[in-house]
Amino acid sequence: NTMNITNNPLLVESTLPYGAPDFSKIDNSHFRDALLKGITQQHTAIEEIVYSTDTATFENTILALEKSGMVLDRVRNVFSALTGAHTNDTLQAVQEEMAPKFSELNDAIYLNDKLFQRVKSLHSAKESLELDAESQKLLEDYFEDFEIAGANLSPEDKETLKSYNSRLATLVNSFNKTLLEANNAGAVVFTQKSDLAGLSEAELKSLENKDGEGWKVPLQNTTQQPLLQSLKKRETREKLFQAAWLRADGTPQDTKTLITEIAELRAKKGALLGFGNYAEWSLQNTMAKVPENVNKMFAGLIPAATTKAKQEAEEIQLMIKKKGGDFILSPWDWNLYADMVRMEKYDLDENQIKPYFELKTVLEKGVFYAAEKLYGITFNVRTNIPTYHEDVLVYELFEENGDPLGLFYGDFFSRPSKRGGAWMGNFVDQSKLYNKKPVIYNVCNYPKPVAGEPALLTYDEVETMFHEFGHALHGFFADQQYPSLSGTSVARDFVEFPSQFNENWALYPAILKNYALHYQTGEQIPQTLIDKIKKSGTFNQGYSLTENLAASNLDMQWHTIGSDFKIEDANAFEKEALRKTGLDVVPAVPPRYRSSYFAHIFGSGYAAGYYSYLWTEMLHHDAYNWFEAHGGLTRENGQRLRDMILSRGNTLPLEKMYKDWRGSDAQIEPMLKARGLQ
Repeated sequence: NTMNITNNPLLVESTLPYGAPDFSKIDNSHFRDALLKGITQQHTAIEEIVYSTDTATFENTILALEKSGMVLDRVRNVFSALTGAHTNDTLQAVQEEMAPKFSELNDAIYLNDKLFQRVKSLHSAKESLELDAESQKLLEDYFEDFEIAGANLSPEDKETLKSYNSRLATLVNSFNKTLLEANNAGAVVFTQKSDLAGLSEAELKSLENKDGEGWKVPLQNTTQQPLLQSLKKRETREKLFQAAWLRADGTPQDTKTLITEIAELRAKKGALLGFGNYAEWSLQNTMAKVPENVNKMFAGLIPAATTKAKQEAEEIQLMIKKKGGDFILSPWDWNLYADMVRMEKYDLDENQIKPYFELKTVLEKGVFYAAEKLYGITFNVRTNIPTYHEDVLVYELFEENGDPLGLFYGDFFSRPSKRGGAWMGNFVDQSKLYNKKPVIYNVCNYPKPVAGEPALLTYDEVETMFHEFGHALHGFFADQQYPSLSGTSVARDFVEFPSQFNENWALYPAILKNYALHYQTGEQIPQTLIDKIKKSGTFNQGYSLTENLAASNLDMQWHTIGSDFKIEDANAFEKEALRKTGLDVVPAVPPRYRSSYFAHIFGSGYAAGYYSYLWTEMLHHDAYNWFEAHGGLTRENGQRLRDMILSRGNTLPLEKMYKDWRGSDAQIEPMLKARGLQ
């Protein structure tokens, strides 16, 4: 095909500050040609390395390999951002076409024997190359990546692996597309206002059905839905819960065949690469190392979590009876009646809190303010940077001395073109090699208020904002020569540590009092409400931990099947997976994600890795314990964390990085205490 690459803004360096993508010039038609051009350029660059007659050196092999995808990386950063946060039919068609091509390109690099032999020769002679520490790590990482990808396989097995990889790329893309359709199609329409009793007038206004009569409740990608905490009519709650639970099971957007084939193919891939299952292969470069260590962590948490969840279920059942209910507690009842228990025990009503958590105030006077106190960074609003959607906010961040740090984009409201969940990504990766500072975005899915109304957040949503900006800080503080070692390019069971750790500052007194201001009066949140929030911090933790463990365990069960294992029925497999791990003992506590809409593991990079949220929770509570013992939130403590962890990227072994900073290995006791389980 003749590619129209003339004047394609994706194929030239942006002239905007920090090389940020110029969305005033980019349209849907640019992506296909730019991606194909980037793929072609990288293929050419790889061939130049492979067919060079010069003896392999770090510069002509490793550094050339690192530089080979410069154009494609730039285009894919923008493409990935849009396909996640603001997709459309055109982008989805390009995504479908490109998925196998990206897989083929990856195989053309990591299954190329001539290229591997050059890398291998350098790795064998690494001690004599006199490389600096970061260059040495880059060489080691490339060598390991080749080995993990299958570089040592026979030519026949490599062809088999290529076919697996290509098919998996197509299946994962199909899963994501189908799930987005399922989330949108699963929205529940109510035509009787009485069905939505318990919602405020502002909430009702924001739910007005733009496509017809009544009110339309969109689905979030989790099992439980936010409005289940407020809806008083039981039939309404059940209808909304079941719409979420069955969105991709028995509907036109059923994903069960897709996830079954993905899991079985991954098992075959693991076996082909010499492992007992996919998880064993996938965990090689993580902190956990092997599935046994993950299961050991689960075994230490499941009894305490389910015991607490049973106690919580009993309390809720008593509340149902107290309120005149004559039914057994079901999943769609939990949030409403748990909130009643919380109000009775702690006198805490979410509607009392929300007026103090206005979105922009939380961001600027909370999230950014905490970063200023810890790390000295400041911000300016930028209204002259083009964005991909009118709701996106842009800020420029600066070091304490005024030096520029990077650009931050915040995309906070849900919409049909956005996949569920919350995440961070880079438009531009930091690297000294290209003299680039980071351009980073956070994406969330908060309900968008009607025009003129404030965007008020729940406390959970406040924590999510702090969490995602923790990822952003990890990216902004990156200080690496090479982009593939930069910032958040670390193992899954470490990458969530900086983000979870950053959640701690949401309730820190000096930070909370600065941002928790009533949106109408500017009044600071009263200490009585703060005390209630803190006292209720361990409330419902049995539920919270059990639903997380259930999802984490499902992930490991799907990815520890053998290569000859046939999954006849995805629902039966899921049910048995929960039964044999003791995570079905409280029927009213379903998994946080059901397999059929578990986007982390079937549509993203968390296959055999969802456990990492619990693994890093252990790290973040342990780290906060250190902060408390050393003076809390201080500029000195923040700088030490930045210097020893947040700025190091993937340049050191992660266990060593943490231990050097902490002075010891992480302990699980602070996590159990924070959860109220000890």
